[in-house]
Amino acid sequence: MQASKIINDPVFGFINIPKGLIMEVVTHPAMQRLQRIKQLGLSSMVYPGAQHTRFQHSLGAFFLMTEAIQALRGKGVEITDHEAESVKLAILMHDIGHGPFSHVLENTIAPGVHHEEISLMLMEKINGELGGKLDLAIRIYKDEYEKRFLHQLVSSQLDMDRLDYLRRDSFYTGVTEGNIGSARIIKMLDVKDDHLVVESKGIYSIENFLTARRLMYWQVYLHKTSVVCEKMLTNTLTRAKELARRGEELNVTPALRYFIYEDINRETFLSDSKCLDTFIQLDDNDIWCALKMWSVHPDKVLSTLSRGLVDRRLFKVELSTKPFSRAYKNEIAERICSNVGISKKEVSYLLCSTTQEKDMYSIADDHIEILYNDGTTRDIAEASDMFNLSLLQKKVKKYFICYHRI
Repeated sequence: MQASKIINDPVFGFINIPKGLIMEVVTHPAMQRLQRIKQLGLSSMVYPGAQHTRFQHSLGAFFLMTEAIQALRGKGVEITDHEAESVKLAILMHDIGHGPFSHVLENTIAPGVHHEEISLMLMEKINGELGGKLDLAIRIYKDEYEKRFLHQLVSSQLDMDRLDYLRRDSFYTGVTEGNIGSARIIKMLDVKDDHLVVESKGIYSIENFLTARRLMYWQVYLHKTSVVCEKMLTNTLTRAKELARRGEELNVTPALRYFIYEDINRETFLSDSKCLDTFIQLDDNDIWCALKMWSVHPDKVLSTLSRGLVDRRLFKVELSTKPFSRAYKNEIAERICSNVGISKKEVSYLLCSTTQEKDMYSIADDHIEILYNDGTTRDIAEASDMFNLSLLQKKVKKYFICYHRI
């Protein structure tokens, strides 16, 4: 049995990892893989300080969950030791299924398979290794446990996942607008009718949380350079798969080779254990290694894309509040074909358009309920004197066009 550990986290200070089951999970190879996966993918192209990992985020969320349990117990909410350990395990492993560069692989080499599903598959795999000790953690993660507020602590519009990543990403990017009062929000949490609520005196902290989330999405997560980097990486992997289907030889690590050369779809991934076993061998290093080798590949499309990411020769990106015209896209496409020397069929790899939209708060998801002294509750959209319902739910939509610089 390994002794307990104290980890010095730059955001929250000392995080205690107790010996026993939690320590076994933290030190499991599938969890340690997250140390080799950046939390913000290619956002370091915009914010060089964004070098933190999924592992750091998982530990931070675990710390906040520990704080939340202590706060709720202090208000008389009944949480057994087994439930407390299990909900901590659930948040600790909530991102264990993330692949390199976050969501890129979900759209390319393992299309249609979301990281939440892979997380659950890995939790069940580890549970088998540990003799069923994660049964309750998995039930909480899947929202199948009778105390539903425990699942809300793991996954909701005010969960420990969001409270950590907003504050952590703000810290490492230097975007101070995203810095939220996570400690105060946790102190204001309570449970009413098996639903997570926030005491009314915490309403301003929730308003700040929602505002910070909106600013972080448009300044960091959906920053135009982050969007274009992700599109370039997606196109690179898609081109590699196309070349592999033609029988061309690509220099690539064994784990990435499996997903590049095999036809992996959702059904295959969920039914073939080899897919999961190979997936957990992947991390950011596999992708960077491939990009460095592909940057000198004779295929112009693959080498242009790969070299662009390695040397930060990024696509030009334009934003608009309305769609770009077909004529404008065709004009750019013709210039790219002429300049790079590729066919019109191939130009889609070096020219792409996309849309991004985000709202501040979704009334369709778990509500953020404000609890008043008389025991009544109101949704934050109604309780706040700063926001109104239409503003909170309004989706901001932006149109992007990005293309090889010519």
